[in-house]
Amino acid sequence: MSQNEETDGPPSLRVSRREVLAGGVATAALAWLPAGLGQARPTAIAGTPAGGVPAGPLTSPLATVVNGARIEVDVDNRTSLLDLLREGQGLFGTKKGCDHGQCGACTVHVDGRRVLACLTPAVQVDGREVTTIEGIAGDGALHPMQAAFIEHDALQCGYCTPGQIMAAIACVHEGHAGSADQVRDAMSGNLCRCGAYAGIVDAVLAAAPKMGRG
Repeated sequence: MSQNEETDGPPSLRVSRREVLAGGVATAALAWLPAGLGQARPTAIAGTPAGGVPAGPLTSPLATVVNGARIEVDVDNRTSLLDLLREGQGLFGTKKGCDHGQCGACTVHVDGRRVLACLTPAVQVDGREVTTIEGIAGDGALHPMQAAFIEHDALQCGYCTPGQIMAAIACVHEGHAGSADQVRDAMSGNLCRCGAYAGIVDAVLAAAPKMGRG
């Protein structure tokens, strides 16, 4: 009998040798699976019903001040401050780099303190004041730190520059601009793929006196 020849038996029960072998292999594979793995069962996440739908509201009202302008929106509870600023408010100066809090490109200020916008839930800025790179210049004049970055060639491609400048301003306000070593340490969380670090340190040291902190 060939491999494709049907086995003996009533027409309704006849199967080929290949079908018999395939069924045997499948049965052997199932025997190695952990108990219950092949069974569909509902799973529940802590704080959610068995169906997997989170309990409670999915959005929250948010009232905050961004660059001096008050905004009131409903945001998805999972939205980051970075996405709120870029996608919700059209403030594209704040850059999305690694999106894991490791490069500093998304640095902004919340109540005057620097934060990584990609790691900050938008709902956490409710009732607080947010400042981005678009909000630091006044009356058409560059902020002293912006001017210093230009003067000392502290940028090349410019992608990381908004985050660098926001971190640099915070560095001065935090009292970490007394020396080049202090600046390097305080700015270590902001990466520049172009390697403009020497210019960045010079810019911070030059801007500090003009900001009244040198």
